[in-house]
Amino acid sequence: MNGEDQTLEARCRALLAELGLARPGDIREILPLTGGVASDIAKVTLGDAVYCVKFALPKLKVAQDWRAPVHRNAAEYAWLQVAAHVAPDVAPRLFGRSDRLHGFAMEYLEGNDVHLWKAALLAGTPPRGEARRVADLLGRIHAHSAGAGFDRDAFRNRDDFEALRLDPYLRFTATRNGDLATPLNAMADRLRAADRVLVHGDVSPKNILVRGGQPVLLDAECATMGDACFDVAFCMNHLILKAGHLPALRGELMDEALEFWRAYRGRVDWEEADALEGRVARLLPMLMLARVDGKSPVEYLAPRTAAHVRRTARALIRQAPATVGDAIGRIATQFEDIAHDED
Repeated sequence: MNGEDQTLEARCRALLAELGLARPGDIREILPLTGGVASDIAKVTLGDAVYCVKFALPKLKVAQDWRAPVHRNAAEYAWLQVAAHVAPDVAPRLFGRSDRLHGFAMEYLEGNDVHLWKAALLAGTPPRGEARRVADLLGRIHAHSAGAGFDRDAFRNRDDFEALRLDPYLRFTATRNGDLATPLNAMADRLRAADRVLVHGDVSPKNILVRGGQPVLLDAECATMGDACFDVAFCMNHLILKAGHLPALRGELMDEALEFWRAYRGRVDWEEADALEGRVARLLPMLMLARVDGKSPVEYLAPRTAAHVRRTARALIRQAPATVGDAIGRIATQFEDIAHDED
């Protein structure tokens, strides 16, 4: 029986036994965790330890038919190992992985000093420098992976990145915006061909825990060698979408998006920062459009706000911004229309 055929509880028990972390009688509780669409995740409590276990799913839990190979779990674990090497003070402890079960065990992060960045943002908590710290951590990982001697073997995952990111975000969005299909598909082709740095692929507030004020980046199921612009634009896009959603924090979140780029830019040493910035500026509105018209639309935007995001993104794709500052300035101007509608 393979990992996909077993219940979550059975897979948890089998994984911990295979890794030598627990015998069947040691497990006190297995609690499924919610929030992810690509994996089954559980908190497993033993007599003297708590683990987070994660198993990749062959079909993602979204409305569209979205499938991806379960071996991506190996790339995710390898990305976490890289992060632990680069930033051992903030990365979660890892306890092993099973090829047979397509799952791994890691530290379960909890405590009064731990919170989810997305939850804090949606609760209206004013920014406390999280964007700058996330950008700095991401830049450190990208710079390390671009260095001579970096082992790329675990991250030759273009097909997985196509299935998990390029098709559902850019190519599918192109089918719903036929007049923009050429630039969207051209960007997807460029991102697929790139292999300069180790891309996480899902740098989103929903995947970032803040522990003791420091970010812990998780859920690297899309990890591949690629273009750094994807991770940067992906995270900035989430800040911008939340700026559209949260009028009381709109200005602060737009500033946070710009601060993200400024902090990240300081770590860029593998290519000309201006060239990278140009790609970030062009990709950003494409990802904005993807989060309303792609296979995985954000769940919190009201229909009227989503319509504003769509119009703004389409305008910026037609007339691409040259810099991140230009992109954010134009988005901020367009978002003023949301404020007028809310009055």
